[in-house]
Amino acid sequence: MSSVYRSLSKKQKTAHTPDTTSVESKGVRQRLLALTSRGVTYRHRHLLQDINSLLPHSRKDAKLDTKSQLSQLNELADLYNCNNIMFFEARKAKDLYIWLSKPPNGPTVKFHCQNNFTGNCLRGSRPILSFDKTFDGQAHTRLIKELLTHVFGVPQSSRRVKPFVDHVMGFTVADGKIWIRCYQISETEAAKTGRKPTDQENEAPAASTVTAAKEGRGETSISLVEIGPRFVLTPIVILEGSFGGPVIYENKEFVSPNQIRSDLRRTKVGRYNTRAEGTLERKVKKRDLGLRTGEGRREVDELDERVLFA
Repeated sequence: MSSVYRSLSKKQKTAHTPDTTSVESKGVRQRLLALTSRGVTYRHRHLLQDINSLLPHSRKDAKLDTKSQLSQLNELADLYNCNNIMFFEARKAKDLYIWLSKPPNGPTVKFHCQNNFTGNCLRGSRPILSFDKTFDGQAHTRLIKELLTHVFGVPQSSRRVKPFVDHVMGFTVADGKIWIRCYQISETEAAKTGRKPTDQENEAPAASTVTAAKEGRGETSISLVEIGPRFVLTPIVILEGSFGGPVIYENKEFVSPNQIRSDLRRTKVGRYNTRAEGTLERKVKKRDLGLRTGEGRREVDELDERVLFA
């Protein structure tokens, strides 16, 4: 009975302590399974390592051999007791697509990832998630916001979490894309603000500055300094199930990177064909005028100007 009493008392204590930075509610423990497909580049691997370092509740797994049967990820998530999946799908060693899913019933969102850069932060700390108000404007952005909250919101009871909140993750919707930035919370005393800024602070300017009064310390300056990683996600489709089911949203304005490269190749081929046709026309004109070496002058017919006006 004593063990039962202790377990019930722990549940009551955790129920009365709200958590504003995590999405752990009603006893549901959030765990993330992060893995990649075959053919990823070093940039993709570094991005996955940085995200895994930022999210203590994530678990890395080996590369997935298949790209067509993505429903196998649901079995892996069930095997490792994970209720969130982040899958990096690499295409042609150039393009990166990120899948976010809630197994086993969904939904699933497919993104096209661009402009990823490596960063650094305190390993195991919990972030503050900041979402733009544009997420509440449409239905699919509200669903994406909820999914991003479950993926990037670090639970307080995670096994590898540290008792620190030292960075902010910002999510912004602009130009039909989701821009993800990571900022460090930098706090300095007012007496130390007269020092010269370092090269890193010059390259990454502070996003905002707040002056607050601390007990026994005087005024302090709090600023946000971008540290990375930085990447952009373009929503492509949203599936009702986990890596399957009917399509509930599709981005009609999305253009595949393969189509962009194909258009560029067609443009170059068109320019080459124009130059080749021009070269052929010049050769024919020179041949008709008898100006080409090894070819005689063209025959003079009866309607030639040299015959009519002789």
